[in-house]
Amino acid sequence: MANLDPESDSMFNEALAAHDHSGFPTVLRECREVFQGVESLTDCRGGDGKAAKAIVEAFPHIKCTVLDFPRVIGETRSGVVNYVAGDMFREIPPAQAVMLQLVLHHWNDEDCVKILANCKKAIPTREDGGKVIIIDIVIGAPSGLLLEAQLLMDVAMMVVTKGRQRDENDWRDLFSKAGFSDYNIVKKLGARGVFEVYP
Repeated sequence: MANLDPESDSMFNEALAAHDHSGFPTVLRECREVFQGVESLTDCRGGDGKAAKAIVEAFPHIKCTVLDFPRVIGETRSGVVNYVAGDMFREIPPAQAVMLQLVLHHWNDEDCVKILANCKKAIPTREDGGKVIIIDIVIGAPSGLLLEAQLLMDVAMMVVTKGRQRDENDWRDLFSKAGFSDYNIVKKLGARGVFEVYP
């Protein structure tokens, strides 16, 4: 889209960033324990670094790196956050933790396993504090408006991207296929779940 219609691409990316960042203050407030003890973190597809800057503001000791495509990062620079232009399918900058916030639901299972395998390469062992923090949709509401919203998001992902929404069993399968040994759902915040995934 960036080549065919740059204006629409820019508008789409702005809307996506607004959606992705909309619940992050709640994650920081409700799931503080996820970030405690972390010394370095890479935010994959972190865009303008808004989430990484919020992490550093809440936890000044964490050294944050944002990984995104060169065209997204552009000339973005900050003394608080380090920016790396790259591709998560090729290599992820090493850190104690890697964060994927509303990233994996854009991709099919095969691509998710590739991304997760690269995350695993970028982090140390569990004993050394290595983990992947995943913030994404978890289908599983028993009924009502929340289930309807989750299913509509699933349709949107299938129409607009190669991805889909997943229930906990689907997530468990992805983690296992990528070589992770264990995971924990820290909290469900509406339709989103916060996972800690361990090597």
